[in-house]
Amino acid sequence: MSVTVGSHCTDCVKASRPATSVRVRDWNARQPIAVTLVLIGINLAVFAWVLMGDVSSAGFTDRPSDREIDLGLSKWLLQDAAGWYRLVSAGFLHFGLLHLAMNMILLYQLGQMLEPALGRVRFGLLYFASLLGGSLGALVIQGNAGGLHGGASGAVFGLMAAAAVGLQRRGVNVFQTGIGATLVINLLLTFTIPGISIGGHLGGAAAGAVCGAVMLAPTWKRTPIWSSYAVPIVVAVVSFVASIAVAA
Repeated sequence: MSVTVGSHCTDCVKASRPATSVRVRDWNARQPIAVTLVLIGINLAVFAWVLMGDVSSAGFTDRPSDREIDLGLSKWLLQDAAGWYRLVSAGFLHFGLLHLAMNMILLYQLGQMLEPALGRVRFGLLYFASLLGGSLGALVIQGNAGGLHGGASGAVFGLMAAAAVGLQRRGVNVFQTGIGATLVINLLLTFTIPGISIGGHLGGAAAGAVCGAVMLAPTWKRTPIWSSYAVPIVVAVVSFVASIAVAA
């Protein structure tokens, strides 16, 4: 084995390196779940921001902090003319470490399954369509209760439902897979544990199921590629507009 030895000038070393754009492109290509990781990072950053405002937001009290109220979703808060942002911000708000950890673990697992299959853009569209579907469901089913809604679980339920529908359309018995078991367990927890946003979970699941039926269609029932972009956009827009109408 021969080894090159000797001195190298700084300019020569720099000149031999690939261009920055090439290095970024190569790094980007090696990240199959880049959107998933970005979404997890945003959720963690929001939780840290809330925690800096009130350490009790880690789950030490049932009283929402001012920053949680600033981001959370409820029908009476949404009636503010500028409150529409809550339909999105609530999907990145978590009430305590356990709430955050459970959602991020599921998001990471589902992202590993769905993002490589759908690609980054369509996975992102599916996520936000499910998130907005969850916000709509929370307002429709529990909006009059006056509670504060938050969490990525609406979007996560949408990812689970999309994966389940995609498997079912391929002839796989989803209840014999890990996705089916996870979905059933989480639905049972939704209806048995107090304080969980039933509407958020069901709304997210419904939105994800609609999107998954088109976006994860099997190759022998392939839908036009444009529809796999259009459907989640339509679901997101309809959910957003319907949420504003429900809160009016």
